[in-house]
Amino acid sequence: MERNTLRIGVMPVVDVAPLKLATNEKLFEKAGLSVQLVTLSSEEEGLKQLDTTLDITWASHVNLFRTVAEGTQLQLQGEAYQAGVNTMALVTTDNKYDGPASIEAPRIAVNSDKDIGALTTKAVLDTAGIEKQRINLRVMPFDQMVNALRAGQVDAAWMTEPFITKAQKDVGARIVTDTAVGPTKDFPMSGYASSKKFADANPKTLALFRHVLREAQQLASNNKLGVQDALTGYVDVDQQTAALVSVGTFPLSLNPIRLQRVADMMDTEDVLPGRLDVQGLLPPGTTN
Repeated sequence: MERNTLRIGVMPVVDVAPLKLATNEKLFEKAGLSVQLVTLSSEEEGLKQLDTTLDITWASHVNLFRTVAEGTQLQLQGEAYQAGVNTMALVTTDNKYDGPASIEAPRIAVNSDKDIGALTTKAVLDTAGIEKQRINLRVMPFDQMVNALRAGQVDAAWMTEPFITKAQKDVGARIVTDTAVGPTKDFPMSGYASSKKFADANPKTLALFRHVLREAQQLASNNKLGVQDALTGYVDVDQQTAALVSVGTFPLSLNPIRLQRVADMMDTEDVLPGRLDVQGLLPPGTTN
């Protein structure tokens, strides 16, 4: 017997807004699925809890692919989010830091030195002519970055929304550079995955999940105001800040070509031990 209940790990980020809209609109219930969204303190926590307390978890594609390369068998269940203009960026409070090449050995705050922030920061600064070995990454949670900027401990911080808008609003921070430009333009940021074991045992349930997710992603794509509105329900932002948040793209389906781009960049940057074939992580029959 397949399960009709799903526990899904999420983080307080814009990426998961469609799932919030789906639960608000009872889209899962209408499809016969009982879904519980579980707030995580980190993506790693979600990946560790698959097959124990979670059935599906949200994470950056970089984290998902790294986990697979380390030997965990996962199946991708959907793309969550793709970068748009200023949805991920290097943010500063230093007036002298007025372009990606203006500090030769920048100290950059990132939420992880192995995730999408480190990957896209290095790619964009490298394109601007800053040697990768001169980039000094400092790992800290997003909510500590503004204080680190104000204390002069870092020159800039890699942030995603809504942290970018909050920093601009609260301390007058500025964007040094969008990190979804040039080699990382429209970069696929995050997605949902289950263990391969759970996927093999529950193919129909997960096909239903993907169907509802597509509806939810469509809903979010057509309703930017709804996305910004939903944020106030699960992210620490007020209505005024939420209304200023930059929103990227919510892809409607798993696209192996798009996702291979992330894996290939990870391979180029030596984040992966070798080339990862993304097609092998998709549910059987996924082609588009």
